[in-house]
Amino acid sequence: MQNDTRPSRIPRGRPRSPRHDRAILDAALAVMARDGYARMSVEEVAREAGVTKAAVYRRHPRGKPELAAAALADLRGRGDAAPSLDPRADVLRELRRLRRGVERPHGYAMLGTVLAEEAHTPELLELFREHVVSPRRERLRAALARLPLRLDPAAATRMLVGSLYAARLAGDRLPRRWPEDELDALLDEPG
Repeated sequence: MQNDTRPSRIPRGRPRSPRHDRAILDAALAVMARDGYARMSVEEVAREAGVTKAAVYRRHPRGKPELAAAALADLRGRGDAAPSLDPRADVLRELRRLRRGVERPHGYAMLGTVLAEEAHTPELLELFREHVVSPRRERLRAALARLPLRLDPAAATRMLVGSLYAARLAGDRLPRRWPEDELDALLDEPG
């Protein structure tokens, strides 16, 4: 019996560049914000990032839907913080991040784009839910579960997130204290 010490898989080509990873995700966000998802192309993202289409597909083999979801997830994940000893502060931090995310330039439009594509590109919405919506909701729900609420943490999560979108649809301007006021309405012992 021979002792084979060769690696089972020999890597091909150069190692991936973290700089290219970042450039691709940033370019995908820029192109989606400027052109919308429907008009976004892998070619345009590659051109904007200064890489080849092959470089984009190596990182996102499922193409445009996977690339878009990865870019949105990356944007959502920037600034993730571990839970603190203060669950109220954790909830408020998540609500402020949600608000900044949707109120940034093209934030609501990006969400609308993802929803509008459901009939044509259902995998985009699925990936968006998996990489953006679910992690955010889970962090918010977990922080809410550590507070004395008047209702179930999952219901509180829906109400808090929903209040942000409802205000936008109604054309209401959210007060600066929106997260504090909404959270206090759900607490048995307002802060």
